Amino acid sequence: MHPPMASITPIDVRSNQVLMPEKPTTRQTDWLFASTQLRRAAKNAMSARYCFCKRMVDLFVSGLLLILLMPLGLLLAALVWFTSPGPVFYREERIGRFGVPFRIFKFRSMYVYKADSICNIQTGGHDHLLQMRTFLKHVGNPRVTPVGRFLRKWSLDELPQLLNVFRGEMSLVGPRPIVDAERPIYGTHMQYYTLIHPGMTGLWQVSGRSNVDFSRRVHLDSIYCIHWSLRKDFLLLFKTIPAVLRKTGAY
Repeated sequence: MHPPMASITPIDVRSNQVLMPEKPTTRQTDWLFASTQLRRAAKNAMSARYCFCKRMVDLFVSGLLLILLMPLGLLLAALVWFTSPGPVFYREERIGRFGVPFRIFKFRSMYVYKADSICNIQTGGHDHLLQMRTFLKHVGNPRVTPVGRFLRKWSLDELPQLLNVFRGEMSLVGPRPIVDAERPIYGTHMQYYTLIHPGMTGLWQVSGRSNVDFSRRVHLDSIYCIHWSLRKDFLLLFKTIPAVLRKTGAY
């Protein structure tokens, strides 16, 4: 009888030597690991738990909070309207799930004319973009109004994002919404980012917010996508409360 195929050892007939399997290179090992992680993230993103259960939680909680926080929202809108000229809401295009752009809602926290005069910080390339975004978040930004500084300190400027969640453009928990200019900086990590909805809070927000450097933030977004679960979402929501009260990384 012939031996089973699994027990046959390959032999070079010309030299009569046993052929040993090649050891995979570090690059091949990294690629296989990344491929496995991406498949796991895609499985999470396409699961019924993510597409249905998570959406139901987002819809219910965002709808409830929009009703309960309406008086606070009207008060904040009035403060923004009467303390500086310009619209109440600031809307900016961000990258959503599957790379589909959407417009995010925020309470305006900056002077309109000053924002227009120095908002074009993307002309110096990606490195310049990172440096300027980090610098303007950590120093006394001249664009920010007194009311806007208060809103940012307590993350109240992001309350209108509940509208994005209710409309299905965002989730309560997910990666930080990014602008199109940041897409090249994410590199291969964009594969993870575009699998799921960006969120109002997430690993980045509870890990220090603006005190976390950009590369670490990108890594945290990918980790969230790979290891997503509803239980972890609820855990991150609860962790967001003390993170906001501590005002860590809020500028």
